[in-house]
Amino acid sequence: METKQFKAESKRLLDLMINSIYTNKEIFLRELISNASDAIDKLYYQSLTDNNLNLYRDDLQIKLSINKENRTLTIEDNGCGMDKHELEANLGTIAKSGSYAFKNQNEKKEDIDIIGQFGVGFYSAFMVSKKIEVVSKKVGAEKAYIWVSCGADGYTIEETDKKDVGTKITLYIKDNSEEENYDEYLEDYKIQEIVKKYSDYIRYPIKMEVTRKELKEGSKDEYEDKKEVETLNSMIPLWKKKKQDITEEEYNSFYIDKFIDYEPPAKVIHSNIEGGINYSMLLYIPSHLPYDYYTKEYEKGLQLYSNGVLIMDKCPDLLPDYFGFVKGLIDSPDLSLNISREMLQHDRQLKTIAKNIEKKIKSELESMLKNDRENYEKFFNIFGTQIKFGCYNDFGMNKDNLKDLILFYSSTTKNLTTLKEYVSRMKEDQEKIYYACGETIDKIDMLPQVQGVKEKGYEILYLTENIDEFVLKVLMEYDKKTFANVSSDNLDIESKEEKEQLKKINEENKDLFSFMKEEIKDVQEVRFTHKLKEHPVCLSSEGEISTEMEKVLNSMPNNQNVKATMVLEINENHEIAQKLKDLYLNDKEELKKCSKILYNGARLIEGLNIENPTEFSNLICELIAK
Repeated sequence: METKQFKAESKRLLDLMINSIYTNKEIFLRELISNASDAIDKLYYQSLTDNNLNLYRDDLQIKLSINKENRTLTIEDNGCGMDKHELEANLGTIAKSGSYAFKNQNEKKEDIDIIGQFGVGFYSAFMVSKKIEVVSKKVGAEKAYIWVSCGADGYTIEETDKKDVGTKITLYIKDNSEEENYDEYLEDYKIQEIVKKYSDYIRYPIKMEVTRKELKEGSKDEYEDKKEVETLNSMIPLWKKKKQDITEEEYNSFYIDKFIDYEPPAKVIHSNIEGGINYSMLLYIPSHLPYDYYTKEYEKGLQLYSNGVLIMDKCPDLLPDYFGFVKGLIDSPDLSLNISREMLQHDRQLKTIAKNIEKKIKSELESMLKNDRENYEKFFNIFGTQIKFGCYNDFGMNKDNLKDLILFYSSTTKNLTTLKEYVSRMKEDQEKIYYACGETIDKIDMLPQVQGVKEKGYEILYLTENIDEFVLKVLMEYDKKTFANVSSDNLDIESKEEKEQLKKINEENKDLFSFMKEEIKDVQEVRFTHKLKEHPVCLSSEGEISTEMEKVLNSMPNNQNVKATMVLEINENHEIAQKLKDLYLNDKEELKKCSKILYNGARLIEGLNIENPTEFSNLICELIAK
């Protein structure tokens, strides 16, 4: 019996493939099952035009069997089989694919769904095998042949006996090493696990005799092994069914089982797309935040299938970060896979699918916002932060795509509102969208600046998350309306007459303010205001950095010691204003103490720390004791 050599380039490719291309050894079974499915597909397709082949169409299946004693794993199909020439051509030359050639020959015909296209998947079996035997009998042929190889040294082909049409591949599993446990590929549970993970939706039944422990008849504690043939795969993908034929319970059950959740999803998105690129998508929006969502361990991405065969468990390129909470899968026959089928080539097909997924998720969320407000608000309370990050990240590149999905609490409706809804309620002469920041809605509502703006009849958005004000800074405007922090020094809500009157009063008291500023050097300016109603004092910010942004930025690990430019504003209509004027004329030392008290009190109102709380407490006590 002559041993034939692989071509030199095939030897190099075989060595490269076994050691480098496949990162996960269990992939070998996926490849062999896919090849078996292709062989059955070919036979079925040929039988449609050749009546002589009809007798072979019954009971099409793939069989797996384990022999622990001989350390063998067998994969057998009753597909089209191969003759000597095809064994030599397909297995003797690495990267020669019979499936690919068959597909090209019939590319104008419909209903051809061939998985294998590269001709290297078969050789992945050498990652776990020290020897491979392939016995095959081609449909319509009288002779069968056996192909045997121990790897790069070459292979043999000779005649053998085989009664039935099809191919039987026997893998002689390697012995264990210090690095690898090959015994697991001789265990029922492991083979079942691999089939369920990668080949669950192969269209033909994958059968295997499995051993179950069963209680002996008449015994309470003795068990015996029972062997029975089981079908390991479910065969029909849920996403290939018509939506009207799938119940909510089926969608939910699939999600809970496939994506390891304990609650049904909040929303299901199911579409089958035909056109330049054909694919099915089955997406789920979870009803709660994954426990590890904001950790480094969390991986975004969708499962990626090609004709029902799992290619990637999580393909991150299919989801933008701001929709990273979405779970689900994509199945397409049109993907350009690389040689190992473990990774995608980054081409326009993948980018097109990803863009369509992004649009679909956004349109479904917009529909939920419009037609199912209660559930959208539940969704937003869970995942709204991520949507806001999407607006802010990448220098606001996606802000226009997401701005209509974000919600903020409204001082008018006492509920969550969109920016679009806010603008629709604006007063006729209103040019700005007003907002206020704080830890909670109640604390914001108590801010002195808020009361003044509300009394002018303006609606205010309450921002309670650290990211919120940064989002509005990135948006800059909505529907040509700019955003204005009620704690800004240039809020501009007074009438022309009020402004002139206030300007005159501040000019008259400029010496008082200069004296106070000398004592509280952290403020840019001290002045009177009319916007506080009954409140005595507040801190306003000047410029782009607000007091709330100062708190957020300085709470981060890389503390940059950011300082907002602040203005101490004192209510000119409050009795404290006259007191300050009197102290400036009669008791400047007392004025210094009052200046510190007012400033530190204003800092506390804004939720800012005070540098010397002991001094502040002593000044308060001294004032009370008088």
